[in-house]
Formats: sequence, structure tokens, C-alpha cells
Amino acid sequence: MVEASPQRANMGYIGAIVAVATIGGFLFGYDSGAVNGTQEGLREEFGLSDAGLGFTVGSLLIGCFIGAFLAGRLADLFGRRNVMMVTAVLFTVGALIQGFAHDHTLFVIARLMGGMAVGAASVLSPAYISEVAPASVRGRLTTLQQIMIIIGLTIAFVVNYFLAQSAGESTASYWAGIEAWRWMYLMQAVPAVIFLVALFFIPESPRYLVSKGRDEKALQVLTSLYGSDVARAKLDEIRATYAEDHRPRLSDIKGNGLFGIRPIVWTGIMLAVFQQLVGINVIFYYGETLWKLAGVSEEAALQRNILSGVVSIAACIVTILVIDKIGRKPLLLIGSAGMAVSLFAMAYAFNSGTLDATGQLQLTPNMGMVALIAANLYVIFFNGTWGPVMWVMLGEMFPNQIRGSALAVAGFAQWFANYLIAQSFPIMAAWSLTGSYLFYAISAAISFFLVQKLVHETRGKELEQMEG
Repeated sequence: MVEASPQRANMGYIGAIVAVATIGGFLFGYDSGAVNGTQEGLREEFGLSDAGLGFTVGSLLIGCFIGAFLAGRLADLFGRRNVMMVTAVLFTVGALIQGFAHDHTLFVIARLMGGMAVGAASVLSPAYISEVAPASVRGRLTTLQQIMIIIGLTIAFVVNYFLAQSAGESTASYWAGIEAWRWMYLMQAVPAVIFLVALFFIPESPRYLVSKGRDEKALQVLTSLYGSDVARAKLDEIRATYAEDHRPRLSDIKGNGLFGIRPIVWTGIMLAVFQQLVGINVIFYYGETLWKLAGVSEEAALQRNILSGVVSIAACIVTILVIDKIGRKPLLLIGSAGMAVSLFAMAYAFNSGTLDATGQLQLTPNMGMVALIAANLYVIFFNGTWGPVMWVMLGEMFPNQIRGSALAVAGFAQWFANYLIAQSFPIMAAWSLTGSYLFYAISAAISFFLVQKLVHETRGKELEQMEG
């Protein structure tokens, strides 16, 4: 087994390629966060009820699980880079239509397009990075994707804030007589176009090229990545991991596991689903109330969002420093334990509270501080472990032959679980807020034991060494 070490690899070139690929992560975060601040504009423009607004906003997630599934399969058929280009076009067109649409159906279709792009980027960017990076630094380079997601979210918050402030309010007219909330969608097109143009300057994944029998082109890419002394042997190793009688296909995930699916695919589905079952996308449903109980003013909304982003980025930076030293599995176990403890603490605090006549949570100052500290610890544990490491694992844990198909299935599972959690939380919270957070806490505790039993360490392994 020839190791493509950083010492022999062209790390400047690889770094530039990774920088381009992570723009997909930035757009993933930016598009997910851009809707914040546009709700009043959507209500006024389309006359939406609460349920209608919820569906309009949530339709992004429907697009996400469709996009994640299709991207994994299409990447095997047409290439990682080519499908990322399609994703960039979807980002751009979806943003423009959302910004200009005056018909609700057209807006939802554009929202679905944006969601498909987000879902596709979520699986393609880490997979592509894994397929071009040396094994010894693959974890830290793939973790950059999570940082870019958080940066994208944070930039969306900042852009939306300044657009609303400059216009006076989100529903007021701004540049060219277009309302500020529409500009919040239109601004997404800027990084999307940059992503599309940049993709023309990076190579196709050498693993994909080998899967299509384009060995000479793959050798050229491998030589530019790792040097001529490694490229030929690497090409032979990659070729040996693909079936000789057929190209990668969805049926390759069949095996001797549950329901005839390979155990490694079930492990990927477990990681994807439990990343959502711990409740990350609803953990700050009562965030504003917690901050106010801690004495933060209403005007500090931007600072709260930026602070959360900074804390999340700091946690990811720690992950970058240690993921290729201590491994993926230890980080997942630390994250499961830390999230379980902090979520149980939040459930305990919420259980002590009451709801006022308007349904707002009321906590004592002490319990408010417990909930606030626990929530921030939760965010640190998530963004330092399961947030980035799950995507790292999905990008690298599968054998070459099934990577695209397994990513399609696991990516679909991740976004479908995201959708179910987001849709079920209001119902669960109305029944019992404490019960909701207990569910997330128990899920985190269960994930600890599942990781311990099912996950095999991938640190330092070449992709050609992955089994399953």
C-alpha cells in the first residue's frame, strides 16, 4: 500500500482544490441561514398562515434529501466535479427565482431547487475532498467543510442584518426598489457563481476516473496531486478496488446485513440519522428566551448569532488539530457523552419552568443560567465532534466501489431525519418541552453505545483500505 503522504504530495495544489470544494459547504450554510429574517416578507407577499410559512420554509429540507440521494448516484455516473457544477447552477437559479418570485408555487419550486443543491453539496464536497487528500491529513481537510458551513450561516445572519438595518426593516424597499427580504435571497447567487467558475479550475476525482476506465486521465491527476513516484502505484491500488465486471451501481450496497444491505452502509445510516436525532437543528428553539433570562438585551440578536458562530468555529478548529491524531471514533464517543450530559441538564432546567399565558417559557434566573450554559456546551460538543466528524466518516468510510451509492443512501437518511425532527419538534414541545429534550438526550446516550459497537476507526487509512 503506497501512502500519499503530505511530504510527497503537492499540498499547495491540494489546498487550492479543497478551498474550491468547501465553497459548497459555505453555500450549504448560507442557503440554510438566509431564510432567517425573511419570514415577514414571505407572509406579506404570499399571504401565508403559520402552517403555510412553516411549509414554505421547510420545503428546503424536502429538496435536501432528494438532492443528497440523487447527487450520490449521479456522481458515480457523471463525476464528482460535474455534479458539483450542476449544484452550483441550482444554487444560482434557485436564489434568483426566490428573490424575484411573486407566485407562491414558483417560490416553493425554487426553494426545492435550493434544497436539492444544499443536499447535494452536503455529500459531494466531503466525498470529493476525501478522494483527493492524503490519508494522514484527510480528516482535518474534510473538517474544513464544517467550518465553511458555519461561516456560511454566520455570513447569512450578518448580511440579512445589514440589509434589514439599511432598508429600515426587512419588508421595506431597498436597492432598485426591491424589498430587503428579497435581496436576502438574491445575495446567495454571488457565492454560487463564484463556486461555479472556480469548479472549472479543479480536476475530476481520480477515483471516479478509474471507475470509468479513464486510467490515463486518472494518472495525470494523481501525478499532479502526489507526484510521479507515487501516481502509478496508486493508480494500480485504486483500480484493484473496483469490480471488473461492472461500474459502480446502487445494487452494490447489497450484502449480508439487515434487509440484505451491507453492515458498513447501516453504520453510515446510523451516523447520519443520529446526528439529527440529538436535536441540533431545534436546540435553540427557545434560544432567545434563554439569552434574555441571562440578561442579554433584545438588540443583541446579531451578537448572539455571531457569538454562536465563533464558538462553533473554535470547536471545529480544535477538531482540525486533533482528528488526525486521536481519530474519528474517540471524537464521536466524546461528543455523544458530552451532548447527553448537556441535554439532560437542559431537560432538567426546562422541567423546573412554567409557561406563561402566551406560551413563553418561564425559568428562574438560576435555572435560566443552567439551561443557557448547557445549551452552549451542547453546541461546543456537537460542532467539535458529530458536526464535522459524521461528514468526514461518510466521505471516507465506504469502499471505492460503493462510495457514491452508500453516500446517496446515508445522505438521504440524514436529511430525511433532519426534516422529521424539524417538523415534529413543535408538536413534541407543545406536548412536553422537557420530554423533547429528554428524547434528544437519550438519543445522544444511545449513539455512544452504537458508535462503540459499530464504528471502525479510519484514521490514517487510505481509501483503498476501507472494508465493508
